[in-house]
Amino acid sequence: MPNRDQVAEKLIVKMADHAVGDKNTLLATLGLGSCIGIALYDRFAKVGGLVHIMLPENPGGKKIVKYADTGIPYLIEEMEAIGAKKRRLSAKIVGGAGMFKSESGDSVMKIGARNIVAVKETLKDLGIKILGSDVGKDYGRSMYFYVNDGRVEIKSFSKDLITL
Repeated sequence: MPNRDQVAEKLIVKMADHAVGDKNTLLATLGLGSCIGIALYDRFAKVGGLVHIMLPENPGGKKIVKYADTGIPYLIEEMEAIGAKKRRLSAKIVGGAGMFKSESGDSVMKIGARNIVAVKETLKDLGIKILGSDVGKDYGRSMYFYVNDGRVEIKSFSKDLITL
Protein backbone atom coordinates (compact mmCIF):
# COMPACT_ATOMS: atom_id res chain seq x y z
CA MET A 1 0.00 0.00 0.00
CA PRO A 2 1.41 3.38 -0.91
CA ASN A 3 2.07 5.85 1.84
CA ARG A 4 1.55 9.58 1.72
CA ASP A 5 5.00 10.10 0.14
CA GLN A 6 4.12 7.86 -2.83
CA VAL A 7 1.10 9.78 -4.14
CA ALA A 8 1.46 12.29 -6.94
CA GLU A 9 -0.98 14.87 -5.61
CA LYS A 10 -1.80 15.86 -2.02
CA LEU A 11 -4.87 18.05 -1.54
CA ILE A 12 -5.78 19.57 1.81
CA VAL A 13 -9.52 20.13 2.20
CA LYS A 14 -10.19 23.11 4.43
CA MET A 15 -13.26 23.64 6.59
CA ALA A 16 -16.43 24.05 4.49
CA ASP A 17 -14.59 22.94 1.35
CA HIS A 18 -14.16 19.86 -0.82
CA ALA A 19 -11.85 18.21 -3.35
CA VAL A 20 -11.93 15.30 -5.78
CA GLY A 21 -9.15 13.20 -7.19
CA ASP A 22 -8.09 10.02 -8.93
CA LYS A 23 -5.88 7.09 -7.95
CA ASN A 24 -2.82 9.34 -7.69
CA THR A 25 -4.36 11.57 -5.03
CA LEU A 26 -4.25 11.85 -1.26
CA LEU A 27 -7.14 13.92 0.11
CA ALA A 28 -6.78 15.14 3.69
CA THR A 29 -8.67 17.30 6.14
CA LEU A 30 -7.19 18.40 9.42
CA GLY A 31 -8.71 19.30 12.76
CA LEU A 32 -12.17 17.73 12.56
CA GLY A 33 -14.01 18.52 15.79
CA SER A 34 -17.78 18.75 15.55
CA CYS A 35 -17.36 18.97 11.76
CA ILE A 36 -17.45 15.78 9.68
CA GLY A 37 -15.22 14.67 6.85
CA ILE A 38 -17.05 12.54 4.32
CA ALA A 39 -14.91 10.45 1.95
CA LEU A 40 -16.81 9.09 -1.04
CA TYR A 41 -15.20 6.43 -3.21
CA ASP A 42 -15.84 4.69 -6.51
CA ARG A 43 -13.47 1.73 -6.32
CA PHE A 44 -13.93 0.77 -9.96
CA ALA A 45 -13.13 4.19 -11.41
CA LYS A 46 -10.57 4.91 -8.64
CA VAL A 47 -12.22 8.29 -8.08
CA GLY A 48 -12.62 9.80 -4.65
CA GLY A 49 -13.97 12.93 -3.07
CA LEU A 50 -13.75 14.51 0.35
CA VAL A 51 -16.00 17.19 1.83
CA HIS A 52 -15.53 18.88 5.23
CA ILE A 53 -19.00 19.86 6.42
CA MET A 54 -19.64 22.15 9.39
CA LEU A 55 -23.41 22.05 9.91
CA PRO A 56 -26.35 19.73 9.18
CA GLU A 57 -28.68 21.84 7.02
CA ASN A 58 -28.25 24.66 4.55
CA PRO A 59 -30.53 27.58 5.44
CA GLY A 60 -30.22 28.81 1.86
CA GLY A 61 -26.65 30.09 1.89
CA LYS A 62 -24.33 30.07 -1.08
CA LYS A 63 -21.51 28.04 0.53
CA ILE A 64 -23.28 24.73 -0.13
CA VAL A 65 -20.36 22.45 0.80
CA LYS A 66 -20.52 23.80 4.37
CA TYR A 67 -23.68 21.74 5.00
CA ALA A 68 -24.37 17.99 4.97
CA ASP A 69 -27.64 18.20 3.05
CA THR A 70 -26.17 20.18 0.14
CA GLY A 71 -22.43 19.42 0.38
CA ILE A 72 -22.69 15.68 -0.14
CA PRO A 73 -24.85 15.89 -3.30
CA TYR A 74 -22.52 18.59 -4.68
CA LEU A 75 -19.48 16.36 -4.05
CA ILE A 76 -21.19 13.54 -5.95
CA GLU A 77 -21.73 15.84 -8.96
CA GLU A 78 -18.04 16.81 -8.90
CA MET A 79 -17.00 13.15 -8.75
CA GLU A 80 -19.32 12.16 -11.60
CA ALA A 81 -17.70 14.88 -13.72
CA ILE A 82 -14.39 12.97 -13.52
CA GLY A 83 -15.77 9.47 -14.07
CA ALA A 84 -17.40 8.22 -10.86
CA LYS A 85 -20.84 6.60 -10.88
CA LYS A 86 -23.20 7.39 -8.01
CA ARG A 87 -24.50 3.81 -7.85
CA ARG A 88 -20.96 2.57 -7.08
CA LEU A 89 -20.13 5.05 -4.32
CA SER A 90 -19.39 4.09 -0.75
CA ALA A 91 -18.62 6.36 2.19
CA LYS A 92 -16.37 6.66 5.21
CA ILE A 93 -17.14 9.35 7.77
CA VAL A 94 -14.97 10.91 10.48
CA GLY A 95 -15.59 13.58 13.13
CA GLY A 96 -18.78 14.81 14.75
CA ALA A 97 -17.23 15.10 18.19
CA GLY A 98 -18.95 16.78 21.12
CA MET A 99 -16.32 19.49 21.48
CA PHE A 100 -18.21 22.15 23.40
CA LYS A 101 -19.04 21.10 26.96
CA SER A 102 -21.08 22.81 29.66
CA GLU A 103 -20.03 22.77 33.33
CA SER A 104 -22.05 19.57 33.80
CA GLY A 105 -20.05 17.91 31.02
CA ASP A 106 -22.94 17.76 28.57
CA SER A 107 -22.26 18.69 24.95
CA VAL A 108 -23.56 22.19 24.30
CA MET A 109 -25.65 22.66 21.13
CA LYS A 110 -24.87 19.05 20.15
CA ILE A 111 -23.51 20.19 16.78
CA GLY A 112 -21.38 17.05 16.39
CA ALA A 113 -24.29 14.72 17.11
CA ARG A 114 -26.59 16.69 14.81
CA ASN A 115 -23.96 16.53 12.06
CA ILE A 116 -23.65 12.74 12.45
CA VAL A 117 -27.42 12.29 12.09
CA ALA A 118 -27.60 14.61 9.06
CA VAL A 119 -24.67 12.93 7.27
CA LYS A 120 -26.07 9.44 7.85
CA GLU A 121 -29.57 10.46 6.72
CA THR A 122 -28.26 12.23 3.61
CA LEU A 123 -26.12 9.25 2.61
CA LYS A 124 -29.03 6.86 3.22
CA ASP A 125 -31.36 9.03 1.13
CA LEU A 126 -28.78 9.00 -1.69
CA GLY A 127 -28.39 5.21 -1.47
CA ILE A 128 -24.74 5.36 -0.39
CA LYS A 129 -23.52 2.74 2.09
CA ILE A 130 -21.20 3.75 4.93
CA LEU A 131 -18.32 1.26 5.01
CA GLY A 132 -16.48 2.79 7.95
CA SER A 133 -16.79 5.51 10.52
CA ASP A 134 -15.03 7.07 13.49
CA VAL A 135 -17.52 9.59 14.84
CA GLY A 136 -18.65 11.11 18.11
CA LYS A 137 -16.64 11.04 21.32
CA ASP A 138 -14.97 14.23 22.58
CA TYR A 139 -11.74 14.73 20.66
CA GLY A 140 -10.60 16.09 17.31
CA ARG A 141 -9.26 14.08 14.42
CA SER A 142 -7.50 14.48 11.09
CA MET A 143 -8.29 12.18 8.17
CA TYR A 144 -6.20 11.07 5.20
CA PHE A 145 -8.00 9.45 2.25
CA TYR A 146 -5.87 7.46 -0.21
CA VAL A 147 -7.89 7.36 -3.42
CA ASN A 148 -5.81 4.56 -4.97
CA ASP A 149 -7.29 1.99 -2.55
CA GLY A 150 -10.04 3.81 -0.63
CA ARG A 151 -8.17 3.61 2.66
CA VAL A 152 -8.80 6.30 5.28
CA GLU A 153 -6.31 6.89 8.09
CA ILE A 154 -7.40 8.81 11.17
CA LYS A 155 -4.94 10.52 13.47
CA SER A 156 -5.75 12.06 16.84
CA PHE A 157 -3.61 13.52 19.58
CA SER A 158 -2.47 10.76 21.96
CA LYS A 159 -4.64 8.14 20.21
CA ASP A 160 -3.55 5.19 18.10
CA LEU A 161 -3.75 5.46 14.32
CA ILE A 162 -7.07 4.11 13.02
CA THR A 163 -7.45 2.76 9.48
CA LEU A 164 -10.88 2.39 7.88
